[in-house]
Amino acid sequence: MDSFEYNSNPARIVFGSGTIKKVPEELARAKVSKPFLLSTPQQVSHVDLLNNVLGNIVVGTFTEATMHTPVEVTERALEQLKSSGADSIVSIGGGSTVGLGKALSIRTGLFHLTIPTTYAGSEVTPILGETDAGKKTTRSDPRILPSTVVYDVDFTMTLPAGLTATSGVNAIAHAVEALYARNTNPVINLLAQEGVKALANSLPILISEPSSQAARTSALYGAWLCGTCLGSVGMSIHHKLCHTLGGSFNLPHSETHTIVLPHALSYNAPKVPAAMEALAKALPESEGDAIKGLNALLKKLKVERGLKALGMQESDIDKAADIAVGNPYWNPRPIERGPIRELIRRAWAGEEARADL
Repeated sequence: MDSFEYNSNPARIVFGSGTIKKVPEELARAKVSKPFLLSTPQQVSHVDLLNNVLGNIVVGTFTEATMHTPVEVTERALEQLKSSGADSIVSIGGGSTVGLGKALSIRTGLFHLTIPTTYAGSEVTPILGETDAGKKTTRSDPRILPSTVVYDVDFTMTLPAGLTATSGVNAIAHAVEALYARNTNPVINLLAQEGVKALANSLPILISEPSSQAARTSALYGAWLCGTCLGSVGMSIHHKLCHTLGGSFNLPHSETHTIVLPHALSYNAPKVPAAMEALAKALPESEGDAIKGLNALLKKLKVERGLKALGMQESDIDKAADIAVGNPYWNPRPIERGPIRELIRRAWAGEEARADL
């Protein structure tokens, strides 16, 4: 076995069904009593439910969380947060709301409890991506990590089939890149394989049976494991490309991850045989080929495969390639503009991934 280093992120995890009822207990445990609630405009009903659970201790709400965590939205929320006299932040929703909670927490030092309603995984990472004037920047700091995560399967029961699929594949992407991360380790490898297996087996069930409690539980469990991978080791080309595409061309987050993942994997495949073998074991129908297994999964999930359907123009391909190679970062295979451009072109066109990049 190779030598390795492992840091565990010190978040508290509460997992189950109906666990939203434990939020008052978790706030008391943290010795805070004046929460400020966050959501997107689409999830105001979740805030209403939280208000019912928490009663009259809520001191304020902000329901304008936005994709890619724009700095101007954060500044508006920060103003309201400060004037409310809150001693804690409770975010409920997907990556947009969790991101806003992180942005506010790192700026104020306030305790942050989050209740994720998708499979994005951001809730268990010390990573914050923010967009300012169309440019997305990412930073990592242990203080960004939410202190407590309350996973309530009930909040995922009504997640639309399309978002279930793309959010789940977004989670799988974290585990895929963890398997070939520069600082990977045996603990994260185990979590990554278990997370991919849980999601790859439950997501297809949820496309045909979206109200399956067992499949929803398995998917949320898998998402937690994959998110833990994202928060523990470095990411590579897949995540860099998705941040470039999302921040520069305003493409939706989970859909972009879903489209890019098999192509990013095919780019790195020649340099990461051990990761490809581990991934093939976790993905059904791989027959020893992880790219085949991933293509098969996406076909079963009936997801969109082309960035052009998300609004990206063909003329953006070269710009995206330039941005992707313009900011050097570690990747198991050196970053070469020609193959990177072809990777982006295939993702734009909606082609199946092929291991010939």
